[in-house]
Amino acid sequence: MVEGIDLQRSFVELFSGLGIDPEVARVMWMPLPMLAVVTIATVGALAATWLERKISAAAQQRIGPEYAGPFGLAIPAADVVKLLIKQTVVPANADPLLFVLGPVIVFISVFLSFLVIPFGENLVISNVATGIFLVIAISSIAPIGLLMSGYSSNNKYSLLGGLRAAAQSISYEIPLALAALAVAMMSNGLSTVEIVEQQAGWGILSWNVWRQPIGFIIFIIAALAECERIPFDLPEAEEELVAGYQTEYSGVNFMLFYGASYANLFLSALLVAILYLGGWELPFPIDKVAELLNIAETNPIWQLIAAFLGVTVILLKAFAFIFLAILLRWTVPRVRIDQLLDLGWKFLLPIGFANLLLTAALKLAFPGAFGG
Repeated sequence: MVEGIDLQRSFVELFSGLGIDPEVARVMWMPLPMLAVVTIATVGALAATWLERKISAAAQQRIGPEYAGPFGLAIPAADVVKLLIKQTVVPANADPLLFVLGPVIVFISVFLSFLVIPFGENLVISNVATGIFLVIAISSIAPIGLLMSGYSSNNKYSLLGGLRAAAQSISYEIPLALAALAVAMMSNGLSTVEIVEQQAGWGILSWNVWRQPIGFIIFIIAALAECERIPFDLPEAEEELVAGYQTEYSGVNFMLFYGASYANLFLSALLVAILYLGGWELPFPIDKVAELLNIAETNPIWQLIAAFLGVTVILLKAFAFIFLAILLRWTVPRVRIDQLLDLGWKFLLPIGFANLLLTAALKLAFPGAFGG
């Protein structure tokens, strides 16, 4: 694990000071990061659904949710309860096994990706060396579930929606991976923690968005397409396909699609923050603040404050992207399927390759600035 803020060490020292055996304190610590990340992922997805309603209402000069809880904050919880008690229907002549497995695969593939998402230096469940490409590989499984759902529904609209989802994912997965590879090349590693650490030192000036502006734009477009957000919501365009692969789903199965969709949007927003916006790093170097205040970086109270600020900052960056994605829904028209495929294969893919070659050239020419 990296040096610096270490909440595990602080947790063990705190409980050791209360007379608890250090080994017992370490065992007590083990489930906390996983519970924290799962909770953050779930709450983040629910918060995105609430924001979707609020921002949409503001864009259309409507009131939006306000009766269920203060400012309608209980609406996401009411959605979950409603879908849990709703009857689950399996269409006649549908394949029941594939019909149930489809949304499960989509849901699990999205939530598994949160395993390598860091919310702080040591606030990550698994800091694997191939973290960023593990996320891309796991998220690539989701289209299989979508195609499986469309095929097994015994409905031609669902089948078309599933086929569109698979085609769209393949078209935008490669440009997204090329943009992430350019960042990994500058960071000399694929670990999500190392990528964020490489952006530390000079505050906002160290963030990758300044050194990878082309990759930043490619990643945002590809991420919106991967999340099937407007203008790229062709797999479930309600006017053409009556909600696409979700047509025959209800109850818990529909909730899995619904939750995975917003969790995927939250995941993509976190990846944008990690790859290009410094992750948990503040716009100013926090270690300089500690020096000015004459506080040791190993001080447990300071580490807790720094960790809290880091989690807050990365969430703010992520929700800025979610705000952009929601706002785009009400400001741009939906593209046609041929325009969607042309953008992915004829524009983003060659630009992604060119950006990768340019990054390699800059890395050799200016190793100090581009991670040589």
